[in-house]
Amino acid sequence: MRIGHGYDVHRLIGGRKLVLGGVEIDFAKGLLGHSDADVLTHAVMDALLGACCCGDIGSHFPDKDPAYEGINSLILLKKTGEIVAKAGFAVENIDATIICEKPKLAPFILLMRQNIASSLDIDVGCVSVKATTEEGLGFTGNGDGIAAHAVCLLK
Repeated sequence: MRIGHGYDVHRLIGGRKLVLGGVEIDFAKGLLGHSDADVLTHAVMDALLGACCCGDIGSHFPDKDPAYEGINSLILLKKTGEIVAKAGFAVENIDATIICEKPKLAPFILLMRQNIASSLDIDVGCVSVKATTEEGLGFTGNGDGIAAHAVCLLK
């Protein structure tokens, strides 16, 4: 069995869609990034790649490559699942936390879990997604960005 940890952060700006766990959320700002900047999915991808010692998302999907500009991160997650399988592992479970002050994410959590599970062809019961605030502290607390942590277990 292998454990992996992933972390990602992106700046919030006007004029971009907010996508978390493959869910487009109606909000005044979105995350800045080369792809859709989905911090939740990116953290999950890095956890998976780290657990099987296969690098990180930047080594597989570089932000200088125009092929990944604006791409849906769930497509990249599916490719990450293929890398994990090729390395001889299967996903046992994923536990992730999104850190942001706004918007409130509770109504979207189940759909995020379903999107991640579907992209990896695993049961939704193997994917946990939580959201928390930082009580107004730091860049996430003052609304400058959103962060996410993820851990996974591979077998």
